[in-house]
Amino acid sequence: MLSFVSDYIKGAHEKILERLMETNDEALPGYGNDDYCESAKEKIRKACDCKEAEIFFLAGGTQTNMLVISTLLRPYEGVVAAVTGHVSVHEAGAIEHSGHKVLEIPGHEGKIYVPELEQYLKRYWEDGSHEHMVFPGMVYVSHPTEYGTLYTRKELEALSGVCRAYKIPLYLDGARLGYGLMSKHTDVTLPMIAKYCDVFYIGGTKVGALCGEAVVFTKQNMPAHFMTMVKQKGGLLAKGRLLGVQFDTLFTDDLYCQISGQAIETAEALKALFREKGYRFFLDSPTNQQFVILENGELERLRKEVGFDIWEPYDETHTVVRFATSFATRPEEIEALRKVLENIRNH
Repeated sequence: MLSFVSDYIKGAHEKILERLMETNDEALPGYGNDDYCESAKEKIRKACDCKEAEIFFLAGGTQTNMLVISTLLRPYEGVVAAVTGHVSVHEAGAIEHSGHKVLEIPGHEGKIYVPELEQYLKRYWEDGSHEHMVFPGMVYVSHPTEYGTLYTRKELEALSGVCRAYKIPLYLDGARLGYGLMSKHTDVTLPMIAKYCDVFYIGGTKVGALCGEAVVFTKQNMPAHFMTMVKQKGGLLAKGRLLGVQFDTLFTDDLYCQISGQAIETAEALKALFREKGYRFFLDSPTNQQFVILENGELERLRKEVGFDIWEPYDETHTVVRFATSFATRPEEIEALRKVLENIRNH
């Protein structure tokens, strides 16, 4: 069965699997204190053009968001996020479980608008009773967003400026960062993200790795005893090498960008196919996630042969669905989808 459900439904890039096998018999120190982790960190610093970056490898995205947010915030602080943000909707309350509230503000195709963020913070501090409220202690954005949209360089710079003015960190969730960086419609680079964000992570799970995310603290601001707090919350891998080897491979010979670019190419082919067949899009996504509006009857017929994600109702007779390409999506799969769509339309 064809599947475009998400970008982590297949295993890992073959070069990562090969490297894991090549290093399998090596006896290495635990907890990320091995040469592969150190090599990966140095390659990431170079890619970010940020010599002072402090880097820590974690296993998954929810774990990463919870740990970064809970260790940077004080007990009385919360994190500001778009109402559609991942930490607002799809983290099963992980942030709240850590004792920190998600402070929601409007989202616009997944993005926070700078004037609305500024107004929210200004209104909070002007409230005479703000000490009885949850303090906004950091700002969370994702790039790409939940809707596959991207921040521009100007927007990131403006967000960073507001955060600096209020002396709170800007945190960027990069679960799908590779697909954002390789979009043909972006002016944002990895060094820019390192410049404007106080902390971000480079997603591996959705971009070619078996698992793993690389957290990058850019301003020598990694919380004291971060590793101890990671372990306290159950997030420290004894075999940290598993993450180091994968990221060392992803950042060798530009593999991370290469395979992300392949996903963008197949996403563009997917978009062209749906457009050719007369389908409507919910929004214009420049990344690997494409949101298509399907008539409900056609949706039911299509899902018998193709996997995709149900996103949200569009109206009484139509639904927004998501098709996602990945590092592993092949052109042949797009052509197979073409035949399925033609058969459904013809019958």
